Amino acid sequence: MDDAINLERPDLYVNRELSWLEFNYRVLEEALDKSNPILERLNFLAITASNMDEFFMVRVSGLMDQVFAGSNKKDPSGLTPNQQLKSISEKVHDMVKKQYACLNRSLLPALEEEGISFIKYNELNKEQKDFIKVYYNSTIFPIITPMAIDQSRPFPLVANKSLNLIVEMDTESPTYAVVQIPSVIPRITELPSSDGKRQFIFLEEIITHFIDKLFTGYKVKSAYNFRITRNSDLNIDEDDSHDLLIEIEESIKKRKWGDPVRLEIQKGICQASYDFLKEKLELGEEDIYVINGIIDLTSWFSVAGLKGCDHLRNKPLTPLSVPEFADCDIYEAIRKKDIIVHHPYDSFDCVVNFVKTSANDPQVLAIKQTLYRVSGNSPIISALVQAAENGKQVTVLVELKARFDEENNINWARQLEKAGCHVVYGLVGLKTHCKLCLVVRKEEDGIHRYCHLGTGNYNDKTAKIYTDIGLFTAKESYGSDVSALFNVLTGYCQNTEYNKIAVAPTGLRTMFIKMIKNEEKNALQGKPAKIIAKFNSLVDCNIIQALYSASIAGVEIKLIVRGICCLKPGIKNLSENITVYSIVDRFLEHSRIYYFQNDNSPVIYLSSADWMPRNLDRRVEVAFIVDDEDVKKRVMQILNVTLSDTVKIRVEQSDGTYKRIDKRGKETVHSQLKFYEISLKRAEALRLNKTQDIFTPVYHKDEE
Repeated sequence: MDDAINLERPDLYVNRELSWLEFNYRVLEEALDKSNPILERLNFLAITASNMDEFFMVRVSGLMDQVFAGSNKKDPSGLTPNQQLKSISEKVHDMVKKQYACLNRSLLPALEEEGISFIKYNELNKEQKDFIKVYYNSTIFPIITPMAIDQSRPFPLVANKSLNLIVEMDTESPTYAVVQIPSVIPRITELPSSDGKRQFIFLEEIITHFIDKLFTGYKVKSAYNFRITRNSDLNIDEDDSHDLLIEIEESIKKRKWGDPVRLEIQKGICQASYDFLKEKLELGEEDIYVINGIIDLTSWFSVAGLKGCDHLRNKPLTPLSVPEFADCDIYEAIRKKDIIVHHPYDSFDCVVNFVKTSANDPQVLAIKQTLYRVSGNSPIISALVQAAENGKQVTVLVELKARFDEENNINWARQLEKAGCHVVYGLVGLKTHCKLCLVVRKEEDGIHRYCHLGTGNYNDKTAKIYTDIGLFTAKESYGSDVSALFNVLTGYCQNTEYNKIAVAPTGLRTMFIKMIKNEEKNALQGKPAKIIAKFNSLVDCNIIQALYSASIAGVEIKLIVRGICCLKPGIKNLSENITVYSIVDRFLEHSRIYYFQNDNSPVIYLSSADWMPRNLDRRVEVAFIVDDEDVKKRVMQILNVTLSDTVKIRVEQSDGTYKRIDKRGKETVHSQLKFYEISLKRAEALRLNKTQDIFTPVYHKDEE
């Protein structure tokens, strides 16, 4: 390696927060892409807003906390917290303009062409005005409460992400009130229409029109919409916590009332109201966003899901049954050979059925499972409850600290405990993020262990929209590893050695660095050396430096990174052998795959972990090796098809921005549609007992 290159130089790193904003721009590109159906575009726009809410509640608030504490510590890219906040503000202000240009200039006109419109009160006809008057008096008026602001009534503690009106009275001295737009009734109301078109009105538009009725005896001078985003990260001292569950419950209640970090206000607001809100919320100009349209774009999720409009959405890709489990005992199928499932193309029902069957099978003695995020009406939870009621030994590790799912997980934990499950809340100081399910079964020839190891959550809802991989195996080497890990998680057990898995925070980082260094060594010796990795985020500096070093040695490195990437590819004499790709499409790319060529004896790991410090150092994560040859072929096919995409793939430039690839001369490959096609063909091939064509690889032309 060239000793002249200092791999810690700040100019070799992209700032984490700015890289995340680049990812959100890629999501916004999908909202702007006219090849997507109109309601899909609207859904992508709402996703950008939902992403941004969480970004401010967690990441921006964390930077503000650092500034408040007087920290000038620089990140790997050389930016202080203050500098990061300044850059974030500039980019987000630009993004907000683009979001609303997309909505106002493109999406709303396109919806109107399809007979769907959103109108102001003064555009209503007589029938619609009569309808709204009745609706206001019967439903809205009894709910809303005006909150006056004066010497005896201070500025109210406005809830996080709630939509409100700042109302100024026409009085001699400035007099204000706040009216919260109720969230207990729909924000968008469909209006009666006689011409076959569908017309809607927003709740705040109705309330603003009738605002005088809330302040009888006063004349309202103005009323404008505003919305506050608050610091919502939970800071829990687990060492001093007597009961973690109760501590988290109390912290959740405080989340609504954290310090303000962002103010969104309606365009056209008068200067007096603007200054009043700015003063009361103690925010700077850089924290205020003037909105040219409907505040809170997440409200468009409901429109994207509008009934009767399937023709304005993507044709659904119905998850397919896994052919290996068709007309076959589930345990027999898993004993026969390792089985890989690729969601959402392969239905998640096989995972649910694995737990359900085990819950009711008299030969099953015990079930052990980790839960990080589950759905609101989880069939997995129901099955575990049933298993406990059937007298089986059920151990469930519920991660209470899964951000923004804490309350949901607390409720599930209590329900599982009541059913007789042994519920564990994880290890102090660590989030348990691994995805494991172990079934212990007594059979004629003794005790057998059946495992499911995955890259994604045991969530039947997100499994329909996230791409993830799961492995079913009955091999004793995996079963003993998973059993040992559960002993670590539930009891006192240290220095465990594993056969098929690597575990964070003890050995996962070491394994990854070792594998990267092995490829570097092979390249220096003139042997074939290649790394392909697919994951969500690349932030860890040690991993990045190892990749830079491997690139300098000549290792070919292809990274498929959905979100944050702090590495800069394509820099001469440093990262010219590294290419970074990103795919944003109808399904959220979530699977983690790590391939190392290993001198043409490939080693492949699937994992719950990204290459981030939190995953490698502050979470319990698992990477599990793939050793079945057919499973290896299918995993390689997933990587190859992803890299062959010419429709949704972007390539990172050395400045951290992303560009679509040049499609000229390339076959059109839409990878997510290709995966569904492959699953269809695979099911048919297995049905006909023809396996020879299942794993036909797809490559970029430059790899042929």
